[in-house]
Amino acid sequence: MLQALKSLIHDISQEFSAPDSGGHNLGPEDYQVAAAALLVRAGHVDGQSGEAERQMLGALLTQRFGLGETELRDLIEQAEEEDRDAVDLYRFTSVLKRKLDNDGRLRLIEMMWDMAYADGVVHEFEENLIWRVAELIGVESHDRIALRQRVAARQTDLPG
Repeated sequence: MLQALKSLIHDISQEFSAPDSGGHNLGPEDYQVAAAALLVRAGHVDGQSGEAERQMLGALLTQRFGLGETELRDLIEQAEEEDRDAVDLYRFTSVLKRKLDNDGRLRLIEMMWDMAYADGVVHEFEENLIWRVAELIGVESHDRIALRQRVAARQTDLPG
C-alpha cells in the first residue's frame, strides 16, 4: 500500500515537473508573444471581448513592436493560441521578467491597463489579472497604481 502511494506521488510529481509536451515553451526571444498573450488575456478576462478591445490590442502591439498588418495578425493568432493553452501566467511572466528591463515592465503594465479601460469599464477580474502580472514581473504596487491613474486620466481626456 505504501509503495503504491509512493509510486502515485512520484508519477504526479513527474507530470507537473515535466516540460510542456505540447511544444509551447516560450523562449526569451518570444517576449512579443508573451506580452501579446497577456494583453489578449486582459481583453478576455472579464468575459466580454468586443471591437474596442480588438482595436486597442492592435494599436498597442503595432505601436510597441512596430508591426505591419501581416505581422500583427500572425502575432495575435499565436498569442491567442498560447493564451488558450496556458494553465497559468508564469509561462508568460517568466519570459518577460528575464527579457524586459524595469521600463519595459512598466510599459507592459500600462498596456494592460489600456486593455482594461478599452471598453470604458474596468472589471475586478481585469484588476486582479494586472495585479498578479505586476507582482510576477516585479512591478511595485505604487507603480501599478500610478500607471492605472495615468491611463484613467487619459480616458477622461478623450472627447465624447
